[in-house]
Amino acid sequence: MINRSITLRSRILKNLVILLLAITAFQCSQKETVQLNKSDHIILIGNNLGSRMMEYGLFETEMHVRYPDSLLYIRNMCDGGNTPGFRPHSGRVSPWAFPGAEEFQTELANFSDSQGHFEMPDEWLTRHKADIILAFFGYNESFQGEEGLENYKAELDAFIKHTLQQQYNGNTPPQLAIISPIAFEDLSSLKDLPNGVKENKNLALYTQAMKEVSEKNKVLFVDAFNPSKKWYASSDQPLTIDGSQLNEEGYQKLALLLADGVFGKAKAKAEGNRTLIHEMVKEKNWMWHNDYKIPNGVHVYGRRYKPFGPDNYPAELEKIRQMTAIRDEAIWKAGQGERMDIAAADKNTIQLPPVETNYNPQQNGNLTYLYGQDALDKLTVPDGYKIELFASEVEFPDLANPVQMSFDNKGRLWIATCPSYPHYKPGDTRPNDKIIILEDTNRDGKADKQTVFADGLHLPMGFEIAPEGVYVSQGTNLKILIDTDGDDRADKIEILLSGFDDHDTHHVISAFAADPSGAIYMGEGVFLHTNVETSYGPVRATNGGFFRYNPSRHHLERTAQLAIPNPWGIAFDDFGQNFFAETSGPDVRWMMPGSVLPRYGEATHKSENLIEDAHRVRPTSGLEFVSSRHFPDEVQGDLLINNTIGFLGMKQHAVEDDGTGFKTRHRLDLVKGSDRNF
Repeated sequence: MINRSITLRSRILKNLVILLLAITAFQCSQKETVQLNKSDHIILIGNNLGSRMMEYGLFETEMHVRYPDSLLYIRNMCDGGNTPGFRPHSGRVSPWAFPGAEEFQTELANFSDSQGHFEMPDEWLTRHKADIILAFFGYNESFQGEEGLENYKAELDAFIKHTLQQQYNGNTPPQLAIISPIAFEDLSSLKDLPNGVKENKNLALYTQAMKEVSEKNKVLFVDAFNPSKKWYASSDQPLTIDGSQLNEEGYQKLALLLADGVFGKAKAKAEGNRTLIHEMVKEKNWMWHNDYKIPNGVHVYGRRYKPFGPDNYPAELEKIRQMTAIRDEAIWKAGQGERMDIAAADKNTIQLPPVETNYNPQQNGNLTYLYGQDALDKLTVPDGYKIELFASEVEFPDLANPVQMSFDNKGRLWIATCPSYPHYKPGDTRPNDKIIILEDTNRDGKADKQTVFADGLHLPMGFEIAPEGVYVSQGTNLKILIDTDGDDRADKIEILLSGFDDHDTHHVISAFAADPSGAIYMGEGVFLHTNVETSYGPVRATNGGFFRYNPSRHHLERTAQLAIPNPWGIAFDDFGQNFFAETSGPDVRWMMPGSVLPRYGEATHKSENLIEDAHRVRPTSGLEFVSSRHFPDEVQGDLLINNTIGFLGMKQHAVEDDGTGFKTRHRLDLVKGSDRNF
């Protein structure tokens, strides 16, 4: 007789062995780490979590410190707002990262009128011979909540399958690592920010989904969500600036997590050279940014490439890529403790061809520039008014090329200067744009003291003064410059938001103006596609409009998306109503009718022009309401608008109620210039 209990136990043991073998086989099929070779090309793609890593350079530094004997080639191609399939660019017609990616989007599939020949993501990866790809996704998508989870899993799955079918290096498919978003840090006791409960619930769902999709496709998955929760719990100081974006200390932790999680734990062989390596990494990243995210790219590969772009930009791209390669070599030498003479090496890069100017002084102005009394003699004002010289670049050479000015509550004039406009030229010294303070200390009505609040800037096209610091536009970033010791010199810089587009540098966020609550309005021109990741979700913008940034809440909104080329003037009346100048129009409009929730790729109605036809002269630059004892009582509340080319001077308009809106009546030409350069 057969013992049934023994037979049953045997079957259970047999099935258990089979199950254990299957689990072991499944686990062995998963990627535990990426295999690193000595000359691998490591490319980072994805969203803002990856993009901001380039600012700090800590992950790259960690890799070169651990592997100083390798010739690692690292490039960061991340950008704010990216998803696995949706990666828009102003200089590229298609926003889709791979065929079929549009199937996973709804509103983002709207036509946005991006134009140009900027390469597709696969083309960039192929040209840079990607061996290893680190992909950062999941944060933007998490705001779709549980409802959007299955769609995101399908999009991520399609991205992974597409990527593994490519041979970017020409020989083998890339090794791929999927990086989850970090957790949301609760800073609500310190700042007026979300507490992260809802956000972390969604982030946990999307992290788990990424893990499942990665395991399904047998690619490496790195969980940054759960480790970051532990970082926050064990840290005495915040590790993010706003709950969702890591600060420098946070990125130091992420650098170690990525190096360990993707490539395995390894000894820091070149620890003694870390400082030098980090310096060279940041130098390389600055040059790389001026290739991959070159400011003013609309002329390099966008809709304004022709007719003049071919004259100089192909050579400039070649030169900056040579300079970036030199800095790769400098990093490798730094790993051995050697400081490379970068300046000497740069001299061996190509010489840029001379570019013939199309400036016609007979048509566009005059090559004789007037200063002091000579300039004043060319200006006229109405009876009862007087115009005086406060400062010029004769006395203050740093004043040349001013782009925005503002008085502080001490009566000092702050000016952003922009000699590097329209962007850095490869081979030149690094840009040194400034924010300066001019002060009249002896009360004679003229500036006699200059203080450089900040230098080493690049294209500070807009700024606003606040008690906590100065908010300033810096390329793709909104930064705050802080004077911590009261010497009128910024000694601390924080990146608040990233992902603003500088595809056309005279359309970037500018004309900063604070509303009565202290929130900052910023104008943005046409041709741009901005994608900013915030603690409240992604803010996407296309082709002209305005942002409102609330500093106390770190909250950004697209307050109006309007078809305007150059919004170079924002002003608020006594009731807090906002008006804007449409430079190329040259209209002035009330903003409120267009302040509705925008849809991607679609412009809102921009309301009616308020300027009489007889006084519509273009282009305009600067807008303000009269609110000053320098003016008589009867003109308080009048609108002042600057004009150039069509009319050289400043027009003054009375503003009157008109039903549910406004109208204006030309009062006088406040300033008229006869110098063609005015």
